Amino acid sequence: MLPSIEAFERAGLSAWPGIEVDWDGSWVRRAAGGYTKRANCTQCLDPDDFEDADLRVISASSWMVRHKIKPVFRITPLSSPELNATLAEAGWQTLDPSHLLAMELGDVEADAEAQILPVLDPKFLAVARKLQGYDETTMIGMQNLLAALTVPAAAIVLTRQGEAVASSIMAIADGIAVTGNVVTEPNQRRQGLGSAMMRSGLAWARGEGARYAALNVQADNLGAKALYAALGYTHQYDYSYRVPGAAP
Repeated sequence: MLPSIEAFERAGLSAWPGIEVDWDGSWVRRAAGGYTKRANCTQCLDPDDFEDADLRVISASSWMVRHKIKPVFRITPLSSPELNATLAEAGWQTLDPSHLLAMELGDVEADAEAQILPVLDPKFLAVARKLQGYDETTMIGMQNLLAALTVPAAAIVLTRQGEAVASSIMAIADGIAVTGNVVTEPNQRRQGLGSAMMRSGLAWARGEGARYAALNVQADNLGAKALYAALGYTHQYDYSYRVPGAAP
């Protein structure tokens, strides 16, 4: 049996951390300089924690603005109906419908040309910048977030003929290996490279004691969803983000 929704969400808080964190009951506000919505948002982890939802939305929004990030709520099955209704009545728009995928972690064989590196290793950072197409500001944001990690984590870099062709980050929280920042060289997709890189990271995670694997994927990313399904990941639940006003 796989972990609960709350277990996956709490593992995600540790595996992709906020740099500034503030709890309001079971509502958690996180800020990480704006690098990714996941680390820069407010979310509710208990659907029964709904009192004064309207006032708490205002308070959370003010907190996010003070921390120089845009107000964003992550909406999962744990979000209270009152929170959802408050955001809807205030005209908050839905963005990035996504899925949480997960699986039990079995035996996995690493690729001979995969490297497992510290997440702040200069080699990985150079690879990530190239494959992701990040500018200097975005790289600084990513490095600051990775520096906040307090759980076991690794960068996975797959090479072919000496050139990096795919990479990702994996972090283990509460026995769950959470994967993020998956990327493959655009000119070399559909060649099994993403799968080889993922298997290598999962082999590392299993060696570190992880029992489960999870990741987030946008609902419209059909290629990624096919890759993860082939690895054994299955759909657990849907989530999205909400922002004030009209969607950009």
